[in-house]
Order: sequence, then C-alpha cells, then structure tokens
Amino acid sequence: MNYPIYLDYNATTPCAPEVIEAMIPWFGEHFGNAASKSHAYGWVSENAVEEAREQIANLIGAQAKEIIFTSGATEAINLAIKGTFDLYKGEKQHYITCQTEHKAVLDSIKAIEENGAEVTYLPVDNKGDIDLNLLKSSILPHTKMICLMWANNETGVIYPIAEIAELAEKNDIIFFTDAVQAAGKIPISVKGIHLMAISAHKLYGPKGIGVLYIRHNHSLPKPLAQIHGGGHEKGFRSGTLNVPAIVGFGKVAELRRSEMVTESDRVEKLRDLLENKLLSFPDTFLNGSQNRLTHITNIAFGGVEGVDLLRNVCQKVAVSSGSACTSISPKPSHVLQAMGLDSDLGRASIRFSLGKNTTEQEVMDAVDWVEKVVLELRGK
Repeated sequence: MNYPIYLDYNATTPCAPEVIEAMIPWFGEHFGNAASKSHAYGWVSENAVEEAREQIANLIGAQAKEIIFTSGATEAINLAIKGTFDLYKGEKQHYITCQTEHKAVLDSIKAIEENGAEVTYLPVDNKGDIDLNLLKSSILPHTKMICLMWANNETGVIYPIAEIAELAEKNDIIFFTDAVQAAGKIPISVKGIHLMAISAHKLYGPKGIGVLYIRHNHSLPKPLAQIHGGGHEKGFRSGTLNVPAIVGFGKVAELRRSEMVTESDRVEKLRDLLENKLLSFPDTFLNGSQNRLTHITNIAFGGVEGVDLLRNVCQKVAVSSGSACTSISPKPSHVLQAMGLDSDLGRASIRFSLGKNTTEQEVMDAVDWVEKVVLELRGK
C-alpha cells in the first residue's frame, strides 16, 4: 500500500525494529505462562516479565515493584480513578481535574461523578496552561485526588508537575498523572506522584500493553482492583500477562532512556521548520504555548471548513484533528474549545506530531501539500 507521510506520532508509533526482534521469541519458543510457577516454561516467562518491569521502572525513576501491567493506558487510568473512588466508598469525595484531559480521564471522572463524587474541572487559558493558584484554592477538606496530565496529547503543553506534586503532598492528597505522551519523550520522575499511567505504543513499543505506577511505602492508600480473577499483579489487575508485549515494553523503555534526549533535539528542529513554514501562510495560528513537547505543533487554518481540510490533507499526509479516539468527530476538539478557540477554527485545526522516522524531506513535502490544500479550499 502506498501510505501517506506519517505525521501522527501522538496517535501511535511504529514498533522499533529492536523491539520487534526482542518480542518474537516470546510468541513461540518461550510461550510459557508467567503465572506457571511449577516448571521452567513459567519460570523463563516470569523472569522476562520481571526484567521488563525493572526496565520500565528505570525509565520513570520508580521501583520495579511499583509497576503494574495493564492492557493499556486507558485501563490504567480507569484503575487509578475508579479504584480510588471505590476505596473511599461511603465517604464524601472530591476530585480535581482539568477540562483538557484525555477522554479516558474525563469519561472515568464522569463515571464516578455520576456515582456521587464531587468534581472540579479546572479551566485553562488561551495557551492551554492551568492556574496553580486556582488549583490550590480548589482543594477541599474531602479532596481525594488531583488528576492532571503531564503533557497534553493535542497541543503538547507541559504542566508544572513538580509544583502540583508538592501541593498534593502538602495536602495529603493522591496525585494521579496521565504521563502517556511524556514518558519516553522527555525525562520524567515519579517523585511526589502516587499514580501514573503510561503506554508502550506511544513510545515505539507494541499496542495492548500499559502500566499503572502505584507508589509503594506511603501512608496514602492504593486503588482497589477493577478486574478480578487470579490475583495477578499483586492483586491490582488479574489476567494472564501478555509476555511478548511486556518484553517489548521493557525493551523500548531501555531504548528511550538512551536516545530520547538526542532524538528530541533532532525532532524539535524538524517541528520548528514545519511550524514556521505553516505559520507563514496567511490566517494561520498556533494553538498552545511554547512550553510543550518538542515534536508537536497544533495549527489552526482560518477560512477553510475543517472536515474538508482534514480529509484532503490526509490524502498525502497522515495527521489528526485531535486525539486518535475522537479524530473522526466533526465536533471541534474539547481541548481547543477549553482554550477559547471558536468552533470554526477549532474544527479547522490540525495536530502534527513528528517522530523517529520523520525526515526533513517529508516535512517539506508535507508543507507543500498542506499549502496546496489550503489554497484550493480558500478558492485561491
């Protein structure tokens, strides 16, 4: 198939060749169930899982025993939020989150809100930033969790995680962060964080495997399991472990530790080239602040219909108008709406996210194609 240029690395990434190579033996030769404790097939798989657990822990500055495997970040987010709500069942509960969180967070929060939780949805300014003073003033005596992402999946805006963690610690509140877009892209640490979700397929690993970091040796309690049956993963998440994917996650965590800084610098130069070229078009605007991930730009194109823009651009350049989960929706992005963008500009905004395989030639070809599409849609 003749694929278009791929500039949608925030939706997913291709598995690194080293990751594929590392995974292959675990589909066939080493097929044992990691929970089979009585023979060598199980022991070998269990050892591989524990090695991967250590590799992933090293990526985020955690201990191996704090890594709980899930089917992906969505499940990890559900476990963190709903598991905490269930833990405090019967008590008055208040949660603080933000209007621009990923839908996996917002829908999980909505579910507990429908079951009695109070929720404060923090607004953002026109750059996508939150107000720490407003966060501080939103804390109530019965606030159980602050739930804020590390970096936004649509704009790349990075939140002041260290300050949020300090505020949560000072008030003895659980701090949960969705670090899916940050892990493996920028150096991160679990210092002061109680719960963190990450996913392999956003950092050149396989789909279908994620992690919930759960802080160990702390007075604040841990979430209750949402999936039961067998007591796997210290009882937090039952189910036969996906050993090939876990091995792949471990391998890519190791790779990203060694390459993310130099790769980030390379991609930032390409992102800036793309961004500057696109913003030289008349009636175009950058969505988001400069304090963001180095591989993302989100640009609004005035004077065009959003659905036509996305459909035509994607003929030769694979991009999205928001998160992959909502990219086919004709509605404007909830993130851009929260930032105050009007509906027409919100629909006519495109997220470009670059990655390891992006070349300068691809960037220049993408600019030429987007310019052609925009000019045609504007009737020029």
